[in-house]
Amino acid sequence: MPADEIRGAVHGTAPVPLSVLDLVTVGAGSTASDALRTSAELARFTEARGFHRYWVAEHHSMPGVASSSPAVILANLAAHTDRIRLGSGGVMLPNHAPLVIAEQFGTLEALAPGRIDLGLGRAPGTDGATAAALRRSDTLNEGADDFPQQLAELTRFLDDDFPDGHPYARIHAIPGPVQGSTPGGVQSAHRPVVWLLGSSGFSAQLAGMLGLPFAFAHHFSAQNTIPALDLYRETFRPSEVLAEPYALIGVSALATDDEAEAGRQVRATALNMLRLRMGRPGLFPDPEDAARHEFSPMEEEFAASFTRNIVHGTADEVRAGLDDLQKRTGADELMLTSHAHRGELRLRSYELIADAYGLPAA
Repeated sequence: MPADEIRGAVHGTAPVPLSVLDLVTVGAGSTASDALRTSAELARFTEARGFHRYWVAEHHSMPGVASSSPAVILANLAAHTDRIRLGSGGVMLPNHAPLVIAEQFGTLEALAPGRIDLGLGRAPGTDGATAAALRRSDTLNEGADDFPQQLAELTRFLDDDFPDGHPYARIHAIPGPVQGSTPGGVQSAHRPVVWLLGSSGFSAQLAGMLGLPFAFAHHFSAQNTIPALDLYRETFRPSEVLAEPYALIGVSALATDDEAEAGRQVRATALNMLRLRMGRPGLFPDPEDAARHEFSPMEEEFAASFTRNIVHGTADEVRAGLDDLQKRTGADELMLTSHAHRGELRLRSYELIADAYGLPAA
């Protein structure tokens, strides 16, 4: 199966192409600089092992997540890699003016031609107060009617094709296509590939109607995965971008040399998410702190529900879990996100998974 800008190549015994979603996790006792160095190292490693794409996700006001500026992080990753696709998983479109996103990702496309994905979400990626601060407005504009309009505006900036008479017809996103039509100008034929992201049916249906690739957040909305993918496929209309539906799912997966270590890290992941849901986000907790935490019955119920959808354990157990998940969902690609207190454990997880599937040697 040949690779293209959307469809990846299958390597080894993996059922579908494998990719990476990086939240740039900052563990207790480490710094954002440590986390960003780990991301660069992980991008180099996964590129060498045949992973198809590497995405970072926009989050704000969360001490344990250092990915508030995806475009900045992606520029750094572009400088450390040569082939792997880089992108956002995603940029939260309502937080930004479409022109700004078009300029940022046009710049990334100029830095890494033919390798940039622009994954877009309609959630704020943070709490309401932080979203209001980002947008300098108390009106969050998260309505279903607003996102398609913002998406259409962004797409026109990327393609530089506002119709004559439109208020933005004389405004151009630079770098962008207008440079190729300017006298003496030469412009790359590539532009970032737009993906829609979602955790429910809204973006699934919109992606299908527009003929765009779709990424579903199985890692935190597992109950909606199959209904959303079914809706995407049912509503899909062929486009210039895609002749057939293409959907990836984000999956929490952690492989360790010791099964007990996987359990310890997953317990810490559950505590981290519990604190976030309670409005007290912090650094990713040390597993020892998580082991000492006295979970209430309600917290235990939450932790059990949350960790049920984390594929974890030994490399063989994770491989079997991923194979089963792909078979159940029919996902065209699996995008793995590994949560652990220390960067070296995250790196080791991807190494173990790559080895379990017989991916190319680094």
